[in-house]
Amino acid sequence: MASSSSSLRVSALLLVMFLVGGSAMVVSAGNFYQDMDITWGDGRAQILDNGGLLTLSLDNTSGSGFQSNNQYLFGKFDMQLKLIPGNSAGTVTTYYLSSQGSTHDEIDMEFLGNLSGDPFILHTNVYSQGKGNREQQFYLWFDPTADFHTYSILWNPQGIIFSVDGIPIRQFKNEESNGVPYPQYQAMRVYASLWAAEDWATRGGLVKTDWTKAPFTASYKNFSSNACVWSNGASSCGSSSTSGSNSNSWLSEQLDYSTQGQMKWVQNNYMIYNYCTDTKRFPQGLPQECSMS
Repeated sequence: MASSSSSLRVSALLLVMFLVGGSAMVVSAGNFYQDMDITWGDGRAQILDNGGLLTLSLDNTSGSGFQSNNQYLFGKFDMQLKLIPGNSAGTVTTYYLSSQGSTHDEIDMEFLGNLSGDPFILHTNVYSQGKGNREQQFYLWFDPTADFHTYSILWNPQGIIFSVDGIPIRQFKNEESNGVPYPQYQAMRVYASLWAAEDWATRGGLVKTDWTKAPFTASYKNFSSNACVWSNGASSCGSSSTSGSNSNSWLSEQLDYSTQGQMKWVQNNYMIYNYCTDTKRFPQGLPQECSMS
């Protein structure tokens, strides 16, 4: 449930605007000088190529990170990443959405490094009102260190869809009407970071980071958003003005028969952990959404 009745009313009002087609999205296509703010790392993060490329680096002193200048309440977000080549064990490269506070919402993509030749693990999670524990993990069907690939988060009133190169890998539906909290009342920023987590990231902490290979570097480019910007208590989707295209098909986008088949292929072949099948972790019963279609 929302933290206050006023936030409930705001969300309900926005949803009505979406449904009647009166929304105006802000479309952004990728200049890191304009879209992002480097927030930590003491020079380890760099914006290059006239704003077209952002690199994060990690050494045994510190990692680095950045966040979007805008906050959003629903949107479709794409980012191209090229992950750390070679031995990346113990490192975590992230791209996610999050609000702030103890009851924050969060939509996570985290890439857990590994020994040379072993696959990265794509770790996904969804938090609502401070509660997560909804992890699904995947191997990727390509080498994510050899070139850039597109990682996408679609977040709308119907649900959340994680995609890789346009192929959906996970869906988290809005089942709040059935008692499952869903992130829809708190505006979120886009975040990215590169940090050290050798105590758990690789095989539960069994493989430690080889700091002789530092600095480790991950690269980001071509960030784009088709989204509702939240500013001063109001959404751009409630405005009659727009910046760029006002295509709002993403607001009602859901998986169709074809994309459901793609997601099933990924989950059958590349999913390595699903909280909805972990009965040892949930001895009192699996989370409610696990039994919903």
